[in-house]
Amino acid sequence: MKRLMIVRHGESEWNATRKLQGQADIALSERGRSQAVALRETVAALKPDAIVASDLVRAIETARLLGFDDPVPDAGLREIDVGEWTGRPIADIRANDAVGYQGWRAGTFTPPGGECWADFVSRTSASVMANIGSHDRLLVVCHGGVIRALLESLIGLPPKRIIPVGPASLTVLSERPVGSGNMRLELFNYSPLGPVMDAPD
Repeated sequence: MKRLMIVRHGESEWNATRKLQGQADIALSERGRSQAVALRETVAALKPDAIVASDLVRAIETARLLGFDDPVPDAGLREIDVGEWTGRPIADIRANDAVGYQGWRAGTFTPPGGECWADFVSRTSASVMANIGSHDRLLVVCHGGVIRALLESLIGLPPKRIIPVGPASLTVLSERPVGSGNMRLELFNYSPLGPVMDAPD
């Protein structure tokens, strides 16, 4: 049975201040490092046989804190490009364009200069499919938007039905029934530190 284990990076310095990151290469905060370490034992128990990570520093650092010194970096797993919204406080974006922001969260609106949702879904799912290959238990360390995109492409769950994924949380998809090629949601947004109900985008 194939199992796809997906981890969002720990809290970044911009997550902590509620700034929208997109593809800006922002490091983990100290809290984010602690979150990743807390998840390490859970991930180890699932015994991934391969690991791939977004090549952005917050994902690579999370992978290393999970106990994987040499994750395979993959630019195809980068967060969605938010164009002119990069680095802006989420509260300011909502105040200036609440409809646009909600549309972006639902995958129906593209910020100026940003990446459209359909292209993002295609990019990220292609990366996962290219990496899963013959592996039975692939670990992907990436970003909240990537997880939402994968849930849409692999199990048909639209982004408007998904809450923001918590930092250093684990989501698991498994092939059920075995050999069918159909992926089902086995675990969502799990953290050993408890649920995060107001996770930053």
